[in-house]
Amino acid sequence: MASILKGSLGLLGGTFDPPHNAHLAVAEAAWRQFELKRVVFVPNGVPPGKRISNGVTSEDRYRMTRLAVAGHRHFSVSRIEIDRDGPSYTIDTIRAMKDDCPEGVCFILGADQMAEIETWREPEALLNSVSILVAPRAGVSLAFLAKSPFAAASIHVLEMGEVDLSSTGVRDRVAHGESIEEWVPRSVARYIEDHGLYRVGAWVGSHGTGGQDR
Repeated sequence: MASILKGSLGLLGGTFDPPHNAHLAVAEAAWRQFELKRVVFVPNGVPPGKRISNGVTSEDRYRMTRLAVAGHRHFSVSRIEIDRDGPSYTIDTIRAMKDDCPEGVCFILGADQMAEIETWREPEALLNSVSILVAPRAGVSLAFLAKSPFAAASIHVLEMGEVDLSSTGVRDRVAHGESIEEWVPRSVARYIEDHGLYRVGAWVGSHGTGGQDR
């Protein structure tokens, strides 16, 4: 399968609120196992159905993601959703990136996100449009991948340990005054400290309609 995706771009979307070491580990596993040309991190602009931490702007999340991937020559960050007006839907991003990337694209996400993909915008179109690389997630059984509509899609599970780290956990540690330097790149920890992010437990409400996500 690596030969089929070799040289294509891997798209890794998310709020990155904040980006953490597990995001980098997933991207690295996808890049190595499927011989991708590059992994492009795509921070959401206005993520439908998601809550964003109060006081944390889309530019903060973009800048933190840039800091997180610095030094990884095969990683980059796209502003395609940050600069898009209105909610950010994955299917729109994939269509736009496919048009601009003759080398082909694939989509990378966690098993917990994959299990909810039928709530996203145009899920069947999304499943049929690209190969999807799934990172195993602690507490999430992958048995659902054998059922419709997943069984007919081009889905491949990354060979890596179960991801057991979340942005929520990072934010909670910051809010409690605990160190996060083992959880995020040092440059990201410094940005959070310098800008006083995640110190208040308030949230910005969800965007989008009907609880629809991505």
